[in-house]
Amino acid sequence: MSTPQHEIRAQHTATTVTVYQAYRPSIGLPAARDGRFPSAWKRDRMTWIKPSFLWMMYRCGWGTKEGQETVLAVEISREGFAWALENAELSHYARGVHPDRAAWRNSLRRSPSRVQWDPERDLSLNPLPYRSLQLGLSGEAARRYADEWLVSVTDVTPLAHEIHGLVRAGHPDEAARLLPAETPLAGLGAPLPVAAGG
Repeated sequence: MSTPQHEIRAQHTATTVTVYQAYRPSIGLPAARDGRFPSAWKRDRMTWIKPSFLWMMYRCGWGTKEGQETVLAVEISREGFAWALENAELSHYARGVHPDRAAWRNSLRRSPSRVQWDPERDLSLNPLPYRSLQLGLSGEAARRYADEWLVSVTDVTPLAHEIHGLVRAGHPDEAARLLPAETPLAGLGAPLPVAAGG
């Protein structure tokens, strides 16, 4: 069966969902050490979480881009993840989803989280024909993420480098075996706003 165009896939348990972020070491290393974000992490800024490991690798260049050298696997409560989705708006206007652009802008201003769908990536970081979720958190959502939803923070930079090394060495099967197991995430309450081609 083909993968649906818009589907949330993640490493998850009955109570948690794992998302990925990449930071400079001054933020990422203390977060992994202490299991919470340090004071340098700003709760008043938009932060984007990504359930897809490979999309994170595309975004941070396998942990080589400046300011994204430390890749974190952030385990958060499933309840918190669901709350963010239920209070989300699309990051862009979509005809058929919103009555008009003004209605979308008003909703976006009120929403503490936003949804963006980007092409999923393969091991070579090439785009795939289906989408991967990015979830932007601001205001109340960002504060809840940092202060209430966090379960664990793990530095997965060594894993990213190991997988990348296997890909570069021409061992894609070995690399694939090391990838986190991401499966469809269902039962999250309110339907996620999606737009065809969005």
